[in-house]
Amino acid sequence: MAVQVWAHRGASGYAPENTLESFALAAEQGADAIELDVQLSRDGELVVIHDETTDRVSGNKAWVKDLTLRELKELNVSLPHPVGFGKTEIPTLREVYELIRPTGLNINVEIKSSIIWYPQIEEKVLELTAQTGMEERVIYSSFNHYSLVKLKDLNPSVKTGLLYEDVLIGAAPYARDTVGVEALHPALYHLQDPDFVRTAHEYGLETHVWTVNEPEHLRMCMEMGVEAVITNYPDRARQIAGEFA
Repeated sequence: MAVQVWAHRGASGYAPENTLESFALAAEQGADAIELDVQLSRDGELVVIHDETTDRVSGNKAWVKDLTLRELKELNVSLPHPVGFGKTEIPTLREVYELIRPTGLNINVEIKSSIIWYPQIEEKVLELTAQTGMEERVIYSSFNHYSLVKLKDLNPSVKTGLLYEDVLIGAAPYARDTVGVEALHPALYHLQDPDFVRTAHEYGLETHVWTVNEPEHLRMCMEMGVEAVITNYPDRARQIAGEFA
């Protein structure tokens, strides 16, 4: 089975992260899926942005939760990529779904609920995914494992992935038996354990590894048999994946 290429916040090595421009570029570069982050605006809209504050991407320091959708849309979030991009906006999740739906790409929706426990965010995301006909093309992930459990309680058929950073003893049984996910989403450094992928597979779990950018690390993941690499450079990963086809 070919390793899938998931574009981390879109083709974020080339375009402003988590923007429609970045997601469109990921599709052009041959990604199989995009990965994005979702939060709630002050007026309850699902918005796509990674940090809980807006300063890193816009220079305007504010909490996402304290701004309305209109106020968020006024920000220019191209700060990390100032050359070649004019004003780029924070998109809504609906706008991303509408952009990606015709492409056939899948979407990894990361629910950013670890620092701010956004009320009803799980219900809102599931409702929008159903409304837009994207249910078969979305996997949900989160560092807040309560959110993953809640998603399964709301809809047992959804596919979920366990995000984590610190090394967990017994990550695979915890993920499958306690949280009830279908996949592990480990940081790249977890693959220093030579048995990581084999153990995950023994528990029936896929492995979707982040953030894998360097050619040697991409090849290592593919040699180990992961199901997906999450990368800022989908074109680079697609080229290397061709060596394993």
